[in-house]
Amino acid sequence: MSKIKKLIDIDKSLVTKLKVLSAFEDLSVKALMEKAIREFVEKKEIERMESLSKEEKEDLGLLLLMQQVDKDSFVTEDEFLLELLK
Repeated sequence: MSKIKKLIDIDKSLVTKLKVLSAFEDLSVKALMEKAIREFVEKKEIERMESLSKEEKEDLGLLLLMQQVDKDSFVTEDEFLLELLK
Protein backbone atom coordinates (compact mmCIF):
# COMPACT_ATOMS: atom_id res chain seq x y z
CA MET A 1 0.00 0.00 0.00
CA SER A 2 1.47 3.30 -1.03
CA LYS A 3 1.49 6.18 1.37
CA ILE A 4 0.76 9.76 0.44
CA LYS A 5 1.84 12.44 2.83
CA LYS A 6 0.04 15.73 2.41
CA LEU A 7 -0.59 18.60 4.72
CA ILE A 8 -4.21 19.64 4.98
CA ASP A 9 -5.86 22.42 6.90
CA ILE A 10 -8.41 21.10 9.37
CA ASP A 11 -10.53 23.27 11.62
CA LYS A 12 -9.37 23.09 15.26
CA SER A 13 -12.84 22.08 16.45
CA LEU A 14 -12.78 19.15 14.04
CA VAL A 15 -9.37 18.07 15.36
CA THR A 16 -10.78 18.12 18.89
CA LYS A 17 -13.74 16.01 17.81
CA LEU A 18 -11.40 13.58 16.07
CA LYS A 19 -9.33 13.24 19.23
CA VAL A 20 -12.42 12.54 21.34
CA LEU A 21 -13.78 10.01 18.84
CA SER A 22 -10.42 8.32 18.53
CA ALA A 23 -10.34 7.87 22.30
CA PHE A 24 -13.81 6.25 22.23
CA GLU A 25 -12.85 4.05 19.28
CA ASP A 26 -9.48 3.19 20.85
CA LEU A 27 -7.73 4.27 17.64
CA SER A 28 -5.19 6.91 16.75
CA VAL A 29 -6.53 10.01 15.01
CA LYS A 30 -4.75 8.88 11.85
CA ALA A 31 -6.31 5.40 12.02
CA LEU A 32 -9.74 6.91 12.70
CA MET A 33 -9.45 9.20 9.67
CA GLU A 34 -8.28 6.29 7.48
CA LYS A 35 -11.21 4.19 8.69
CA ALA A 36 -13.69 6.99 8.00
CA ILE A 37 -12.30 7.58 4.52
CA ARG A 38 -12.35 3.83 3.71
CA GLU A 39 -15.98 3.56 4.83
CA PHE A 40 -16.96 6.67 2.86
CA VAL A 41 -15.32 5.36 -0.32
CA GLU A 42 -16.95 1.93 0.11
CA LYS A 43 -20.36 3.59 0.60
CA LYS A 44 -19.91 5.69 -2.55
CA GLU A 45 -18.82 2.62 -4.54
CA ILE A 46 -21.95 0.75 -3.42
CA GLU A 47 -24.15 3.72 -4.30
CA ARG A 48 -22.53 3.91 -7.73
CA MET A 49 -22.98 0.16 -8.32
CA GLU A 50 -26.65 0.34 -7.34
CA SER A 51 -27.25 3.20 -9.77
CA LEU A 52 -25.80 1.29 -12.76
CA SER A 53 -28.13 -0.02 -15.43
CA LYS A 54 -28.25 -3.76 -16.11
CA GLU A 55 -26.11 -3.27 -19.24
CA GLU A 56 -23.52 -1.22 -17.33
CA LYS A 57 -23.33 -3.93 -14.65
CA GLU A 58 -22.77 -6.58 -17.33
CA ASP A 59 -20.05 -4.44 -18.93
CA LEU A 60 -18.35 -3.96 -15.56
CA GLY A 61 -18.54 -7.69 -14.83
CA LEU A 62 -16.95 -8.47 -18.19
CA LEU A 63 -14.21 -5.91 -17.54
CA LEU A 64 -13.45 -7.47 -14.13
CA LEU A 65 -13.30 -10.94 -15.69
CA MET A 66 -10.97 -9.69 -18.42
CA GLN A 67 -8.65 -8.23 -15.78
CA GLN A 68 -8.41 -11.62 -14.03
CA VAL A 69 -7.51 -13.59 -17.16
CA ASP A 70 -4.04 -15.10 -17.54
CA LYS A 71 -2.56 -13.15 -20.44
CA ASP A 72 0.10 -15.80 -21.02
CA SER A 73 -2.41 -18.60 -21.55
CA PHE A 74 -3.57 -19.21 -25.13
CA VAL A 75 -5.82 -21.77 -26.80
CA THR A 76 -6.39 -22.52 -30.44
CA GLU A 77 -9.59 -21.47 -32.19
CA ASP A 78 -10.64 -25.14 -32.38
CA GLU A 79 -10.18 -25.60 -28.61
CA PHE A 80 -12.21 -22.45 -27.99
CA LEU A 81 -15.06 -23.59 -30.24
CA LEU A 82 -15.08 -27.07 -28.67
CA GLU A 83 -15.50 -25.52 -25.23
CA LEU A 84 -18.42 -23.45 -26.48
CA LEU A 85 -20.20 -26.58 -27.67
CA LYS A 86 -20.02 -28.27 -24.26
